[in-house]
Amino acid sequence: MKKKIITLLFVFAVINIFGQAPTTPKSGNPNSNNKILPPNEIVTNKVITPLKKVALDQALILIYDYDGSLFSFDLESEQIGWTVKATDAYTEMCANAVTLLDGVIYVPFINGEIFAIDNQTGKPFWKTRLGNITDQIVLKDQIPVISGGKLYITSQNGNIYALDTKDGSLIWNYKLDSANNDIPVLSFDNKVFTQSGSNFYSLDANTGKLIYQKTFEQPLHGKPVTDGENVFIANEKNVIFALSPNKPDILWEFKFDENQNNVKERIFCKDKKVYFAAQGPEVSSIYALDSKAGTQLWKTDFKGDNVEYIVEESDNIWGYTRKKKLFQIDITNGEIALEAKLTTNPISNLEFANDDFLFYYSDAALIQFEFKTQDENEVYLRTSIKDDVYSAYVKMIR
Repeated sequence: MKKKIITLLFVFAVINIFGQAPTTPKSGNPNSNNKILPPNEIVTNKVITPLKKVALDQALILIYDYDGSLFSFDLESEQIGWTVKATDAYTEMCANAVTLLDGVIYVPFINGEIFAIDNQTGKPFWKTRLGNITDQIVLKDQIPVISGGKLYITSQNGNIYALDTKDGSLIWNYKLDSANNDIPVLSFDNKVFTQSGSNFYSLDANTGKLIYQKTFEQPLHGKPVTDGENVFIANEKNVIFALSPNKPDILWEFKFDENQNNVKERIFCKDKKVYFAAQGPEVSSIYALDSKAGTQLWKTDFKGDNVEYIVEESDNIWGYTRKKKLFQIDITNGEIALEAKLTTNPISNLEFANDDFLFYYSDAALIQFEFKTQDENEVYLRTSIKDDVYSAYVKMIR
């Protein structure tokens, strides 16, 4: 009896604090390996209004500022439209990215909250919270991965979660090897792939059932990517592994320069090739590999600098370095097509608007970079500048 009273008190406390009710996995036979979630891992959700598709307001660009606020900015009127913030983040920090689907923006906050909001108004359809932690980061370096009506995300409380995109409720969760998980997951072939510590997981996307778990000698610290056939991931040192999606077989491994590491999210696949950037104390390099054989096709070095970000755009690799150099590389041969020494310091992704310019966020402003003139135009200017900012994210509504 005493145990039941304590349980009820905890449930009421959660509802009281967050205005949300705890949810349990929807499946009658969940594959979670921790079916009874402790308070710091429990999922609570609240539906404000039924989810629906929303027309896109294509005059807007989303700015997930490094202070942790997400707002829309009208590029025509140059006015802020709406602003959304976490309920109680203990520090001002972005550290995550957003996903836009059918006019709905899915945004994770560092305190473990995830909102689904209307791109036109900023009003939420639902709010979900992962755990009850209020004094540390719960979600970091995450972008909601959405497939088949489910939102997949990993957390700093040691779990991967699958949420229902309709209402934010829990479908399944799985307890991972490490508490600290700061790499986005991969959804592919009705499976979800993620790394945690020295382990790599393949999970059934619908149920969360473990398909396989493989343990490596070194911790894995790269985003899993796929060429549509196999899965590729980097360890924290200097190895890229090719894995089967169905069984824990290493198909090949590629060792790059032993003085380089830290691939993290700087990796992607295209046309049966794997492209990644590795950092080093003296030289940072971008590599191209054949995804079938694991052989090197080309390598481009950046001496005395480190590549911070890369992305594929129109058969080119774009990115920037720690020393504020913007570059464009021909994806077929690794030759540098453009280099520009920036006066502003990029801290976000690169968002390509059209054939004439792109956007990025700096510590001071939203910048429009013009390809032809290489001008850096300040589109939105912050009222204050902070030191040691972590990251920001920008996304055009389209």
